[in-house]
Amino acid sequence: MIIWLTSYPKSGNTWVRFFILSLLLGNKREINLDHLKNIEQFPSKSQFVGLELDLKNLREVAKNWITVQKKINSNKKVRFYKTHNTLCQIDKNSFTDHKNTLGAIYIVRDPRNVITSVKNHFNHNSYEEAKNFIFDEKRVVLLSKPTNRKDYSLPQIIGSWQTHYKTWKIMNKNFLLIKYENLINTPNSEFKKIANYLERLFKTKFTNEQIRRAINLSSFDRLQKMEEKNGFIESVENKQTGEKNKFFFLGPKNDWKKILDKEIADEISSRFEPEMKELRYL
Repeated sequence: MIIWLTSYPKSGNTWVRFFILSLLLGNKREINLDHLKNIEQFPSKSQFVGLELDLKNLREVAKNWITVQKKINSNKKVRFYKTHNTLCQIDKNSFTDHKNTLGAIYIVRDPRNVITSVKNHFNHNSYEEAKNFIFDEKRVVLLSKPTNRKDYSLPQIIGSWQTHYKTWKIMNKNFLLIKYENLINTPNSEFKKIANYLERLFKTKFTNEQIRRAINLSSFDRLQKMEEKNGFIESVENKQTGEKNKFFFLGPKNDWKKILDKEIADEISSRFEPEMKELRYL
């Protein structure tokens, strides 16, 4: 059965992935960014091997979402998958269902801060361009380009920040909502929510020391230093410089009050007002 780690892009998904790996593996080995490959992205090319379909055709891929998940779950093991896909349907083909899903951890972030990270990661030339990105209800992203590599991610339907949150919040099977801001401001209690969630699903127990160690191993500063030293495969190339953009960019220093023009901040607040109030961002 699959536990989804899901979020709108640039909302802390990778950070939570690293914490979970640190919690599960941290006593056994030295964790680094390469270990993130142990939690694959869905959908990816390797998961669809053996199916006769055009992987560039989103409708064909969607028709096989559930087929592939049934194959993944055939060994009855619990596994994590990262996704940015909305919990949607295409031609009545659902992204997932309760038969293939054990639960979902949804990481949400104030869209007024998401926009700065989106601008950096997707090489937008302006905040206006980045704003249009998070407003776009039909937005589809390709998070890694098809290459000669064995595996790469397939197109993911992310929609707008608002739609992404609205589709996943109705997941009523073992759903856990995590706020990026709480990971920064109250890490002990917020990361412990994740640990308690995993305890319940895995029927295990983590000590306070194991949780504390996993929090320290996955601190934003540490992740940033690892990227600076060894790079990170999920970072993207800057179109202008040819160098890779920082994946772990500003983190806690990303404060929309200091960075974002009031006009754009107000536009975001107006567009996403119901959800932002619900999440207490307004």
